[in-house]
Amino acid sequence: MHLKMRKAAALSALLLAAAIPAAIPTALHAASEAPAASAADPAMAKVLADPRRDKDRVRDASRHPAETLAFFRIQPGMTVADYMPSAGWYTRVLVPYLGDKGQYIGITAGLAAASGETRDRLAAFPAAFPAKAAGWTGVPADRIPAFTLDAVPAERKGTVDRVIIMRELHNMWPAGYLYSDLAAIRALLKDDGLLGIEAHRAKADAPAAYTLGTNGYVREADAIALIEAHGFRLVGKSEINANPKDTADWPGGVWTLPPVLALKEQDRAKYEAIGESDRMTLLFAKRR
Repeated sequence: MHLKMRKAAALSALLLAAAIPAAIPTALHAASEAPAASAADPAMAKVLADPRRDKDRVRDASRHPAETLAFFRIQPGMTVADYMPSAGWYTRVLVPYLGDKGQYIGITAGLAAASGETRDRLAAFPAAFPAKAAGWTGVPADRIPAFTLDAVPAERKGTVDRVIIMRELHNMWPAGYLYSDLAAIRALLKDDGLLGIEAHRAKADAPAAYTLGTNGYVREADAIALIEAHGFRLVGKSEINANPKDTADWPGGVWTLPPVLALKEQDRAKYEAIGESDRMTLLFAKRR
């Protein structure tokens, strides 16, 4: 090897070594970089085929639940908290998949930034959600705890393997929940826990006025910077939920596209042909 080539190789090795944070504990590094569970997992296939999901299944081709949860490194027996589970689309996947040795927890925004009907709805969540989830999954309500993030019992903190935030980042940012909720999520996670986020993705050069959340879209670089600024570090990105047909510039925001189809019959065939939004799928570890 020529001297110049040897020097270049040595410099590259030094730069690579410098890029690896020395302060990251071995356990955390191993957990975040471990191979994901296979998307072809028979246990997952069984869950996705369950009759309880008959109405959900039409969206599997857009949401890719098996591949997404595998990317988030979610496996049976884990404790997983689902942020703003809404009508339970992922609840009906995760509760049976995690199994008897696992634990699904429903979590929602803290009340500090909320008011009026929104505050009332959030405050009612811990009492109302377990019964709803039991009806969706057949698992007893007392096995499906739920909390607002400003009222998580102390004994729950540091016990969660994974937290997922599915298409809610655009609400957290403008509504003022982002700081307090990410701090609470970080406290929930184990030291080697991971945070999985799926969000509607704006184009990288989209104007700031369009990408502050109120149109549903957030730039990927902004999303990563926001999460990392709140005590996390990015450990992986995936194009599992990408949709290059989505131009992400609709005057009515992301809700122009399926499944909402806010314009009703106006150009319905056009929007159905585009499909659901282009989405970023990101994985973060707690920063120590």
